[in-house]
Amino acid sequence: MTPLFRSIRYLVPLIALPLSAQTIAITNATVVDVSNGTLRRGTTVVIDGNHITAVRPTTTADSRQPQVIDAKGMYLIPGLWDMHTHAYYSGSIALNDDYTLPLFIADGVTGIRDMGSDLDAILRARGEITAHQRVGPRMVIAGPMLDGGQARGKTSFGIITAEDARKAVDSLKSRGVDFIKVQSAMPREAYFALADEAKKVGLQFEGHVPDAIRASEAVSAGQRTFEHLIGIFEASTPNEDGYLKRKYGAGADTVTNKSLLSLLTGYDVKREAAIIQLLARNNIWQCPTLFWERGQWLVDTVSFAKDPDAAFIPVSWMTRRFASMQRSIGRSMGTDSLAVRARFVQHELDIVAKLHKAGVPLLAGTDTPAGVDVTPGISLHLELQRFVAAGLTPLEALQTATLNPAKFYGKLNEYGSVQAGRIADLVLLRANPLVDIKNTRTIAGVFADGRYYSSADLDALREKIKQVAAKQ
Repeated sequence: MTPLFRSIRYLVPLIALPLSAQTIAITNATVVDVSNGTLRRGTTVVIDGNHITAVRPTTTADSRQPQVIDAKGMYLIPGLWDMHTHAYYSGSIALNDDYTLPLFIADGVTGIRDMGSDLDAILRARGEITAHQRVGPRMVIAGPMLDGGQARGKTSFGIITAEDARKAVDSLKSRGVDFIKVQSAMPREAYFALADEAKKVGLQFEGHVPDAIRASEAVSAGQRTFEHLIGIFEASTPNEDGYLKRKYGAGADTVTNKSLLSLLTGYDVKREAAIIQLLARNNIWQCPTLFWERGQWLVDTVSFAKDPDAAFIPVSWMTRRFASMQRSIGRSMGTDSLAVRARFVQHELDIVAKLHKAGVPLLAGTDTPAGVDVTPGISLHLELQRFVAAGLTPLEALQTATLNPAKFYGKLNEYGSVQAGRIADLVLLRANPLVDIKNTRTIAGVFADGRYYSSADLDALREKIKQVAAKQ
């Protein structure tokens, strides 16, 4: 099949949706300044192509614009980012094309940091989205993850030696990835070779603090992000060195399993404070994936059959995948009781509160779709609610998915605010998210790279997604 024919074939299900940027005036909007929480009522935002060209008080002259959207009573925020996804990790390419990517847009997620996917598939999709040939978010991609042992299909490279690590970094650099994703099983020697090679070729490396690496060593090596709070737990106990030989998910084997009870029992407040200060001094970003974490450690309590968004979940996930994952994850819990796991989940929220207070920068990410009842797009809103549960204000939670990603990428002049000159990635809400973070789900319109999806367009898009989900 030729690339052209393949692109046309994939495009057919979404052909009726607005795939090109338009000239638009959004009038009477309340613009939310996510940097400080200021509300600018009665504002007109003019979009020409894929850029915001003006932000000013609404006047009668605005009615002469080519297309006018009256946003009276509505709130305009920057587009949301999910900073930990796996868009082409599992499922068929067609499912991810016609389900995963459009579901992000339907839920106001206009940008993603993809932490591990089939590289050929995601590069092709990114190109089609950039060319406005496909509905989906802008993407910053790692391609396959670098992990220890054997490769898992097209989504990971199996790394055993330092030379393996260097070759993998060089290969991914040549393919055009944006950064390197490191996983938990990476061997020590290979990890440091990866860090050195990534620096040589000009790529950041991000991801898990490997089981064999201390958090402080990851900081010194230049790892830019810690995902899932990994490394912080171990560094907060006197037995950090002992944990270098253990891993999560080893079940009842008390010699090799990094049990939650042992982490909680060995917790030391002074050691925790020390690692948090180290992270703050070095500006090491944290993407804690709190919604996924709760679902992971309390997996036996997840009632996915009662999910109010079940219509947006592929039927095979509901009938087979989630139940299989529950059993598999449950077997890995070892001797940790439900009460211990619930304590650990609360401990994670406490850590996030301390990180935030210390000035450690935070990012919202979901690990979607790698989890039980973790759904593309939808789960990002649930992640913001978990940040509020950790003690952040709704504004601070909203920043983790808007302003902070722009800071992370050094793109404040392009994203993260509603200002002239910025790229038109925006979400129009029916209710104020600063009053209740749940209001991020009251979506009335989405602008993705200047393309406007009205409420009717979003309804049509969601209906198509439901149809895809019902057949998978």
